[in-house]
Amino acid sequence: MNRTIRSLTWMLVFFIAGVAGAQAQGNYPDRPVKIIVPLGPGGSYDLVGRYLADALSKRMGQTFVVENKPGAGTVVGTQAAGQSEPDGYTLVVGGLSNMAFNSALYSKLAYDPLKDFVPVALVYKFGYVMVGRKDLPYAGLKEIVAAAKANPGSITVATAGVGTGQQLVAAAFMKAAGVKLLEVPYKGSPPAFTDLLAGRIDLFFDSMAAGLPYVTSGQARGIAVLLSKRSPLASDVPTMSEAGVPGLDVDSWLGIFAPSKTPPEIVAKLRKEIRAVLPELRERFEKSGGEAWDVPDDKLNAFVASEYETWTKLIREAGIKLDK
Repeated sequence: MNRTIRSLTWMLVFFIAGVAGAQAQGNYPDRPVKIIVPLGPGGSYDLVGRYLADALSKRMGQTFVVENKPGAGTVVGTQAAGQSEPDGYTLVVGGLSNMAFNSALYSKLAYDPLKDFVPVALVYKFGYVMVGRKDLPYAGLKEIVAAAKANPGSITVATAGVGTGQQLVAAAFMKAAGVKLLEVPYKGSPPAFTDLLAGRIDLFFDSMAAGLPYVTSGQARGIAVLLSKRSPLASDVPTMSEAGVPGLDVDSWLGIFAPSKTPPEIVAKLRKEIRAVLPELRERFEKSGGEAWDVPDDKLNAFVASEYETWTKLIREAGIKLDK
């Protein structure tokens, strides 16, 4: 008899816990949601995080707040998100850097992009632009390449941190062009642009979102875009192929990721709400140099896995390592 009572008691406890859990998920979000941006303020990761946080806060009636958590490229913030409670209240902006590059760049990465995270939505696609200081004494890319070959290390290029997309694009350029530039590391894009505009740095590769405003305002020179065709936002800036270095079309992307054990109901709700706010963000994304992007739910995991495999293979073949 006592055993039967205990069994019924435990069944009741599990039933109540299940109902409470279902109610909590049904009311999601009932408190502020944190979106970790694994880089400093400025740049495309920050842009996507803040645009989505603003739009989702208005639509869902709950605060979505951005927390910039830079460090080791994108590793520190991404690791923190992966180790957070999988309850939908901590999300992270994910892209090629933290969801593909890092696994090849580090021998001992503290998180697994494919196992520790679930892609909630991919929302933004963009290319890179090579910018130069305003008074750079070269007519164009061919002259820059010629000067770099004649005097290796004489031309400086900023990077936005170890293992960031900006650093890898710069490395890809040097490999494709057969040149050696002097890399100067910074903690994020803003300080790199500060020195570029002040004339202390020659070149910088960054997203269209971050770089084009300086080009269109005349504060910096647009050398080339890493796209298959010219951008309508800067039609006078040639592609890398047009400028003399073919094969550097870098199509990057960004989205929102959650810890892998986040309840499917919460992931589904976030996907639905993010998809609902994308139309209102389309114009803002385009003005920033990218475009709104909506990958179907049933293709998200396969796409991220494919990008992971493609980029880790390329980085390993190139022999690029950050923790040798």
